[in-house]
Amino acid sequence: MKTLLCRIFQLGMKLGYYLIPVRTPELITGEGCVQTLAQPLLDRGATHPLVVTDSGLSQLGLPDGMVESLRAAGLSVTVYDGVQPNPTDEDVEDGLQLYRDAGCDGIIAFGGGSPMDCAKAIGARVVRPKRTIAKMQGLFGVLHRLPPFFAVPTTAGTGSETTLAAVITDSATHHKASINDPSLIPHVAVLDPALTIGLPPAVTAATGMDALCHAVEAYTNHTYCTKLENRMAKEAVRLIHEYLPRAYANGSDREARQQMQRAAFCAGRAFTRGCVGNVHAAGHTLSALYGVAHGQAMATLLPMVLRMYGSKVHRRLAELAQECGFRGTDAEKAETFIQWIEAMNAHMGLPAGFSMIRDEDIPQMCQWAQAEANPVYPVPVVWGKEQFRKLFEMARKNS
Repeated sequence: MKTLLCRIFQLGMKLGYYLIPVRTPELITGEGCVQTLAQPLLDRGATHPLVVTDSGLSQLGLPDGMVESLRAAGLSVTVYDGVQPNPTDEDVEDGLQLYRDAGCDGIIAFGGGSPMDCAKAIGARVVRPKRTIAKMQGLFGVLHRLPPFFAVPTTAGTGSETTLAAVITDSATHHKASINDPSLIPHVAVLDPALTIGLPPAVTAATGMDALCHAVEAYTNHTYCTKLENRMAKEAVRLIHEYLPRAYANGSDREARQQMQRAAFCAGRAFTRGCVGNVHAAGHTLSALYGVAHGQAMATLLPMVLRMYGSKVHRRLAELAQECGFRGTDAEKAETFIQWIEAMNAHMGLPAGFSMIRDEDIPQMCQWAQAEANPVYPVPVVWGKEQFRKLFEMARKNS
């Protein structure tokens, strides 16, 4: 009965998507393009953007060139660099207060998924000042146009520069939940490979596998996808298969860095409509309770979840496997594809499991994962608490 109710809800969502505009951000690409944003901001009526980033990037001076170029063009710039690795509602409120106090009229998200998510939530609070983060979490809790919003990723993985989601952790309960609203899709995505040159191999690995998870989950879900999302997911998988090993081996490989940015963008656009699934629903609990990096959680859980789905995903995985040049029957190609994910994880030093998972936490983790996944995510197999429990126990056993 639960599965039937989920599928009925998802059918309604599929029909609703034809009425909801899922736009693709305007792209600004190329090495050094991050220093050309003054005119595009002015064209959209923004003269005083709030740059949302984190302290690590600020200390490295990574946003400095962009900020200086904006100020040289006559724009005022305020920087908020208080975003935590898993942004909280308190981070959002701090950024919102700075936005108001400084008289900002636009937002530039600069960094990985955490600054992106925090910046989106700040924008949501700007336009919905009477709604708390908790009240906006879920579906369509914003539905107001954000101020001019530019997204500048410094990793190649989250795809947040093209998505309608912002994942925020409640500072009191540590519950991690998502705001999902088309209003949160950035107006402009800025893909400058120079910003990812020299990223540590561990970050390259985790963010790259996060992008792969986005593409695979969107494609194996497929219910909400149009030809565009299917094409984007396939392109992302092909690019990751070809360029992630190069980017991991040589952080200065500019072609690999540019192509991985493209892969992350495509994967992000694919799951913006296609949705993620049980990998993300389970992985968010690991990040919330134990501080596991999001990309690590996705990389580790992805092959486990795909194997648990079994034959339900063989055909769709086989189609992705073809993008990598794998051959055989659908079942053989699906298994080869899963083995490739496991081999990539091992090669790049990503964990095979998580020993910190505690028995007493698993019931709460199952509850949170079910609440996130059902009924919204059009997963190949609808899971209840027993399936999520099996996954968490397997993840601990494999550590």
